[in-house]
Amino acid sequence: MTQNNTATTPDNDAMDQGSQTSTTETTANTTTAPDTAAASDAEPTVHMLLEDARSKADEHWDEVLRLRAEMDNLRKRTERDIDNARKYALERFVDSLLGVADSLDLGLKACMDASEVEPLQKGTEIMYNQFFQTLERFGVKAIDPQGQTFNPDLHQAISMVPGEGEANTVLQVLQKGYQLNERILRPALVIVSQ
Repeated sequence: MTQNNTATTPDNDAMDQGSQTSTTETTANTTTAPDTAAASDAEPTVHMLLEDARSKADEHWDEVLRLRAEMDNLRKRTERDIDNARKYALERFVDSLLGVADSLDLGLKACMDASEVEPLQKGTEIMYNQFFQTLERFGVKAIDPQGQTFNPDLHQAISMVPGEGEANTVLQVLQKGYQLNERILRPALVIVSQ
């Protein structure tokens, strides 16, 4: 019988170990249950934070796309405005010159019918004055340096001749010069005294 006791002892030990294992598992399950509950409470917070971050990222992305589209529209509008400015920059100037062109047409018709030179001369003077008044309105000024001291910034000397009076004086203007708002378009061609 002692052998039976010894034999049962290992079985009892196994049962004792089994009951201890199941008690440990129950304790572990009980211990992890609050941890799982805490984790499940933390998970919605992480998910909520993630969703919040995604919505903010979507909002920022939409804002970037809108700004990009707005900048593209602004660039296109600016290009269109610059093109229009180039195309129509001379519109007022040309409109003013149309009056001169009309006067020239009338003068040509008058030349064909005229027998006297004096009315043609007066008509030509009127057109000449009208033309240069139009140019002056737009900042174009004639450079006519007759009798003035030679200025290499405004004049181009074609030749120098011995003359009476002061040296480097413009004796004759061969071709008037022109400047637009103080910028030289063409220097006056002159003959200067030595």
